[in-house]
Amino acid sequence: MWWGLLCALGAAIAYGVASVMQSVAAQATEDSGAGGVDPKLLVRVLGQWKFVLGLSLDVLGFVAQIAALHVLPLFVVQAALAASLAVTAVAARFLGVRLGKREWAAVAVVCAGLGLLGAAAESEGSDPVGLGFRLGLIGAVVVLAGAGIAAGKASRHIRTPALGLVAGLCFGVVAISGRIIPSLAPLDLLTDPATYTVAVAGGMAMLFYATALQRGSVTTSTAMMVLGETIFPSLIGVFVLGDRTRPGFAVVAIAGFVLAVAAALALARFGEPATEGNETKPTVFP
Repeated sequence: MWWGLLCALGAAIAYGVASVMQSVAAQATEDSGAGGVDPKLLVRVLGQWKFVLGLSLDVLGFVAQIAALHVLPLFVVQAALAASLAVTAVAARFLGVRLGKREWAAVAVVCAGLGLLGAAAESEGSDPVGLGFRLGLIGAVVVLAGAGIAAGKASRHIRTPALGLVAGLCFGVVAISGRIIPSLAPLDLLTDPATYTVAVAGGMAMLFYATALQRGSVTTSTAMMVLGETIFPSLIGVFVLGDRTRPGFAVVAIAGFVLAVAAALALARFGEPATEGNETKPTVFP
């Protein structure tokens, strides 16, 4: 179980550092001014070497996440991934961003929450699911694609939180799909629908989140993404995939989850740290 926790924390570190690299690249990428969700946005940011480096770290983080998902409950892994915002906040110091007492306190609370989750977690695999569940995930991807496109055309006040939430739900589908992949053998991966769900949902999540960041409040986008990627897959893990805690540790797990996610939300403004000046602030793009 402990190596699974190390993998989850490794994924959080990789994602957190990747977020900083991609932030710098996103700030150097020009907005085309097109309305709605623009798929070409991903093409433009891929022209920035820092974004590509961040994407490479994302790949490493994803491998570590899959390894963790095969031995730990979803609520532990997803809370650990939300803690990547703490990593981003600390890493942002190297960009000249100064953390206040509240930010340092939030980082400490994230660590405390993860410690409680680690103490309460029980090492386990996923309950077997059939083809119907896998097809249901594909259907969820189709619904989320439609929801994301509609959110991109909504008014400014609705667009940003909606895109952030849809992106988070897509990341949640990635986690659930990665959890039910029984084997990483090439032939098994090619024949399992969950593999393709991971690829499509992951691409959608990146597109919708990038759009939300470029055209709305960083704090709002990131907070809604955190909620979508933690609560939804955690509930699926508990009620469908058989996730459990150690006997008598349910309350400890709930407390750890709430602390980790709440502290991550407090650090939501570091979803894309600004590099101008000595402090981070939400950025609103026209």
